[in-house]
Amino acid sequence: MRNETLEAKIGYQFQDKSLLRQALTHSSFANERHMKAHSDNERLEFLGDAVLEVVSSEFLYLNYPDLPEGRLTPLRASLVCEPTLAIAAREIGLGACLRLARGEDQSGGRERDSILSDALEAVIGAVFLDGGIEPAKALIIRYILTDIEHKKLYHDSKTRLQEMVQAMEEASLDYVLVREEGPDHAKRFVTEARLDGRTIGRGEGGSKKASEQEAAYQGLLYLKERGHVS
Repeated sequence: MRNETLEAKIGYQFQDKSLLRQALTHSSFANERHMKAHSDNERLEFLGDAVLEVVSSEFLYLNYPDLPEGRLTPLRASLVCEPTLAIAAREIGLGACLRLARGEDQSGGRERDSILSDALEAVIGAVFLDGGIEPAKALIIRYILTDIEHKKLYHDSKTRLQEMVQAMEEASLDYVLVREEGPDHAKRFVTEARLDGRTIGRGEGGSKKASEQEAAYQGLLYLKERGHVS
């Protein structure tokens, strides 16, 4: 996808196109091409992370006036964690625009949660530098601060599933790693959530933890559809 298409998708036209190119440049690409220091998106990611925290904090403060700090903090975490940022990055087609080294690209880097979430934060940082806080806020609210209850459920899935299972009589919940594949730098893990030995959820991720979280989320939906309440 061309960068102009990405700009149209996020609803922002860059005055300084080099900022967008940098936001889309992974460190592997910069290293492969022997680019000058700080040509990748890591510094923009640092800035975008800070902008994201401020905007999401303000949004939750204003829209959830009855929630105490102890509930606002985990709610914010559920909205800006790596998996949910990766979902937003996929929605805008960010993966297709990334500049990756050949090896990183061939190993599935365009779909890796960590790369996508970092790149999205870098784009936020680039928008902030190019246009200020308002367009950055608009991007964050449009694509990240959405579907809040769904994202909170995903973030809390392992805890919520465990609570649901504990409410059942003598039920046992286990996470079983069923497959591990890929080279060491790009491992993919597949885990099943099993209730009394029966698979109720299956998840895949770049770490065991991520695959367990996805499996727990699918298991949670499975039980909810069958009338269990958490």
